[in-house]
Amino acid sequence: MHMESMAIKDGQDTDMPTKAVVAATIGTALEWFDFALYGVVSATIFPKLFFPSLDPTSGLLASLATFGVGLAARPLGAVICGYLGDRFGRRNLLLFTVSVMGIASVLMGLLPTYDRIGVWAPVLLVLLRIVQGFALGGESTGAQLMAVEHARPTRRGKYSGLLGICSPISQILANAAMLVLSSVLSPADFESYGWRIPFLLSFILVVVGIYIRMRVSETPAFVELQHSKTASVSSPLRDAVKLHYKTILRLMLFFCGPTALFYLVVVFSLGYLTNTLGVPKQTGFALLMGANVCAILGALAGGVLSDKIGRRKALLLGSSVTLIMLFFLFPLLGTRSFVPMLAGMGLLLGFTQYQSGIQPVYFAEAFPTNVRYSGSALSYTAANLLAGATLPALAVWLLRTFEGSPWSIVGIVALWNIVSLTMVIIGPETRGNDLNRVDSVSAVAADHAVSQHSRAA
Repeated sequence: MHMESMAIKDGQDTDMPTKAVVAATIGTALEWFDFALYGVVSATIFPKLFFPSLDPTSGLLASLATFGVGLAARPLGAVICGYLGDRFGRRNLLLFTVSVMGIASVLMGLLPTYDRIGVWAPVLLVLLRIVQGFALGGESTGAQLMAVEHARPTRRGKYSGLLGICSPISQILANAAMLVLSSVLSPADFESYGWRIPFLLSFILVVVGIYIRMRVSETPAFVELQHSKTASVSSPLRDAVKLHYKTILRLMLFFCGPTALFYLVVVFSLGYLTNTLGVPKQTGFALLMGANVCAILGALAGGVLSDKIGRRKALLLGSSVTLIMLFFLFPLLGTRSFVPMLAGMGLLLGFTQYQSGIQPVYFAEAFPTNVRYSGSALSYTAANLLAGATLPALAVWLLRTFEGSPWSIVGIVALWNIVSLTMVIIGPETRGNDLNRVDSVSAVAADHAVSQHSRAA
């Protein structure tokens, strides 16, 4: 009998799926809050504070490049934490990642600017950004598995959609914090200390995140894996790459589409609105907050619908809509009118996050338990590195190269969207896959290793 069924029979464990998804959602939202804060300030005030010797466009490019460094560090966190998570469990890794993210964010809030310590300011900024990226690289997949592996098979999509709201919630909180602070403080005070306040408050968020996660048990799938021979002899990272490289590549390319769309809206569009279109900064923050409300609804809808019609059909719908909506975004932003701008950003981000709400369960169901953390993390973070880390800076460069025309940017993102749609078309349906399965090749190797040891003894 599978652990999922056994948990239901134990009255003490019947609430654990709910506790798991709450802990995963809140903890990941806290980590994304810190990450989102950086995205907001990197597109607005960091060019002036940490790269003042550069012209405005070059300073913005340099600042957005440091944002990309955080995304570039995520595969390292995914590889290391994925290996440890597959070997030693999901729960302990999640306690570690939320602590590391909080410490890095607090230090970022205390960081002197360029006018105080010169070139060391951007150097330390990049180092802390690498630590943030490392922590989020391990956190994202671990939290997804914590929730999905605890969920009953018929509710995996729903729980996956709940995880999909983490990023938009954090975007709303980050933009709300900056909107309030930039409204109540003078520009000089906001640049001096106002932007630091949310980063420093991360200490409180870390304490909350650790407390919540300590109340959640290890996932049933990993507990069952611990009782098998495979857990003691397999190398998760090696097995993931050797046995599942095609799946990793297909899922990575699929998620490049939603990733590029996400960073186009939440990072690049803010700088485009304020620097190119002359929209007030407060209006830009308000637009992003409204768009992220649509993203929350989209993530929840995607997860629930995938339980009803399957992951593949639900993803095909979302990917098709974003491809169409992409061509309406910049004309709507060009109106400089709040409602059309909100419609363009809200619909595009809503259907982007609709796909992200399905991603956790789609990835989890694609891999066996003993390589699930490693395989999912590699696919997820590689997509963010390939399509996310480069997109904001590339978009700024294209905008300058083509003298303010955004259509080259649309072309790049549309290409990613088409690649994503293609990967969904050629991929299999995963709804209903057994989350307690392990690699048959690894299991055979484990049995062989045990028998060899017995004969030697």
